[in-house]
Amino acid sequence: MSHPILFLRSLAFTLTMIVATVIWAPICFLFAPLPYEKRYFMTGLWNRFIIGSLRVFCGVRHQIKGAENLPDCPAIVLSKHQSAWETIFLYYALPRPLVYVFKKELLYIPFFGWGIALLRMIPIDRSKTKDAFAQVVEQGKQRLATGKWIIMFPEGTRSKVGKQGKYKSGGTRLAVETKVPVIPIALNAGECWPKNSFIKKPGLITVSIGKPISSAGRTPNDLMQEVENWIESEMRVISSPGVYTQTYVPNKTLEAASPDSA
Repeated sequence: MSHPILFLRSLAFTLTMIVATVIWAPICFLFAPLPYEKRYFMTGLWNRFIIGSLRVFCGVRHQIKGAENLPDCPAIVLSKHQSAWETIFLYYALPRPLVYVFKKELLYIPFFGWGIALLRMIPIDRSKTKDAFAQVVEQGKQRLATGKWIIMFPEGTRSKVGKQGKYKSGGTRLAVETKVPVIPIALNAGECWPKNSFIKKPGLITVSIGKPISSAGRTPNDLMQEVENWIESEMRVISSPGVYTQTYVPNKTLEAASPDSA
């Protein structure tokens, strides 16, 4: 497909997303009196619309592998992070409400920040690393006690296609603290919605869900290493040929968690 056509299709999608956000964010305030589950669902209609619009305008499709692995209990989701796509899609695609751990600055974004402020997410101040993690543990325990899932991206930021960021153990530290399993997720969304790219490319995004990993008797570093090994090995399976030039060699050790690992 030629670049001008990709540009026009991406432009149509972007304009649609902007208009939908400006319209839907104020409407979300009307959902504030509703019970949380209904408020979560109604707010997530924006997410469904955006993913649907992406398919219509840009030809981006998706499939899920391993849905049968999802447990019926509180858990922590640890996902590969390549794109903005997964932050939108996973919100409604998983069977339980998700609690995102994110930098509090996102709350200041007009319209978008207004919407997420109505949900029981966990905003953190990354400049206060130790206090930030204590906040994640305290609020995380509360959210998990009500049956929700907490989602974190252990690489911290989006990684480029074919690359891997440094996995931080904040998510597994929380799992060990709260005694819940972790759910590893691999996905190749960056092939269609690349990091920091205006152009959206048609294609099929695969979301692969691994079997839950128990945190019982584990250290955060050991548990995170198992998560990293599964995700990065699975990335070589679901990604397009040639994306990864080397076979992933599982590591046996992980550096001690740094204060910024939350």
